Amino acid sequence: MSDPDTSVQRREIYFSGRVQGVGFRYTTRDIATRHAVTGFVQNLADGRVLLVAEGEPAELDRLVAAVNAELARHITAVDSHRRTATGEFVNFEIRR
Repeated sequence: MSDPDTSVQRREIYFSGRVQGVGFRYTTRDIATRHAVTGFVQNLADGRVLLVAEGEPAELDRLVAAVNAELARHITAVDSHRRTATGEFVNFEIRR
């Protein structure tokens, strides 16, 4: 039996490219609702989009793969970081 504290992970992913003004956040939220994840997606002042998601590692992998597949034409770089999950989210939302 796996330890529940290690079965959930946090990913902080920064997407660069033409990722603002193209429906990136809304598409990402729609994709996230099809996965067992919580967190948010947000435009950053420097033109990037930040995706913060928590869930089981395999589910996070599927989420990131789906976002990359759906939005690849807008993405020029991805910077991903794995962190310890905080459990602070109850759903997945768009942040302003």
